[in-house]
Amino acid sequence: MKKVLILACAFLFIATMAFAAGPNKYQVTGPVLEIKGDVIVVKKGNDNWEVSRDAATKVTGDLKVGSKVTIEYKMIATKIDVKEDKKADAKKKK
Repeated sequence: MKKVLILACAFLFIATMAFAAGPNKYQVTGPVLEIKGDVIVVKKGNDNWEVSRDAATKVTGDLKVGSKVTIEYKMIATKIDVKEDKKADAKKKK
């Protein structure tokens, strides 16, 4: 019985850590203005939001121009360029 309890606690801990480590989910709601390949354009207020999708994106219902949708998305970096701070370099040389 102790082993089952310990395994259950370990599983719960690991699941909690995995969930907490992921990026936040966001959402945008509005009418679909355009569907072009892997991009959906949604009108939110005065802005047009372009959201990309892939084969893993789950779509429920009939997705078409004019449909009101709610899209859940995550922000994930695809590239990060670090620029050197010239002021900090100048201070180091002095």
